[in-house]
Amino acid sequence: MERNVRELLDLYNPQDPLERAWTIPAPWYFDQRMAELEQQSVFGRTWQAVGRTDQVQKKGDFFTTGLAGEPLVVSRGEDDVLRAFYNVCRHHAATVVTEAQGSAKQFRCPYHGWTYGIDGRLKGMVEFEGVCNFDRAKNGLVPVKVDTWEKFVFVNLDGPVSPLHDFLGKVSGIVAPLQLSKRMKFFDQRVYTLNCNWKVYVDNYLDGGYHVPHAHKGLSSVIEYTKYTIENFERACLQSSPLSSGKKSETGVAATRQGRAFYLWIYPNFMINAYEGVMDTNLVLPLAVDKCAVVFDYYFADISKQRLKHNRESIKVSEKVQDEDMAICDSVQRGLASRAYVAGRLSMRREAGEHLFHRLLHADLSRALDRPAAAD
Repeated sequence: MERNVRELLDLYNPQDPLERAWTIPAPWYFDQRMAELEQQSVFGRTWQAVGRTDQVQKKGDFFTTGLAGEPLVVSRGEDDVLRAFYNVCRHHAATVVTEAQGSAKQFRCPYHGWTYGIDGRLKGMVEFEGVCNFDRAKNGLVPVKVDTWEKFVFVNLDGPVSPLHDFLGKVSGIVAPLQLSKRMKFFDQRVYTLNCNWKVYVDNYLDGGYHVPHAHKGLSSVIEYTKYTIENFERACLQSSPLSSGKKSETGVAATRQGRAFYLWIYPNFMINAYEGVMDTNLVLPLAVDKCAVVFDYYFADISKQRLKHNRESIKVSEKVQDEDMAICDSVQRGLASRAYVAGRLSMRREAGEHLFHRLLHADLSRALDRPAAAD
């Protein structure tokens, strides 16, 4: 007999301490109803990183994105105020802004030519004279909450949402010493598509380096595995390790991964990975119940022509690690479908971050089911 969503949630016990805990069960990675509930209660109700501040640095700059099935546009107005809107025309629901990013004085819907200011106000309607009881002021683009932190733009689709600063909690203080806004400059982007549920990728990231000696030989050659630390916060996990190189270290890795590894996960799907002068961010986006995309943005302290070769070599190191992770994650997704597997135990030494992720996820999904509008 097929279980309902509440029964699927009850397969996991969030009260179990780490030493007694199991992972969330395999059906959570396959059930379409669970995926829909996640879109509604996780991605649709938490602050989500959607872009970079350098994309909307000047007046008129904009970029488009999507979140929880909703098309969005983020723009900086002529008044220098950053805003976000549902990218949906108030006339007949067409996508208003079709470009990925750019600069504009106004937005013109390609369907019927309605125009909006980059501040979202409806400016003009074609052949709309004589329409009764129409209030132009009430028919601008529908706004979405937006805020920035460090070099990142966040939005939140939820109505009574707490400020981004509150959502981040101690994360701001943890990241501050890195001086990201001052030191790091955007360099390039890669997007990877994986044949796995988005949670598989997050689980892999949060295993406390457990898989590094086995799956990432190059990275393992510089990480001091026995000194690897894991620290949980309210909605974040920081993994860190000193780095050192020797005769057995891979040359490219040793040259681009120096200082101390700083791996920060922010619930539910955003990661910051920093080394000395090198940083990348990972944004994990669900595409289907068994498919996700991971957006890598690469930053360096020095993006001059003299450092071009070095920076490209650094990205090659990252690409190799990502190729290895993709193979792991795709394999895990296949294994989760096996009748031989339902759930697994967690390493107390390594997997505290994964335990935090699963408990936060369970809490959000449970709250959603308790709301009257939640579907079974």
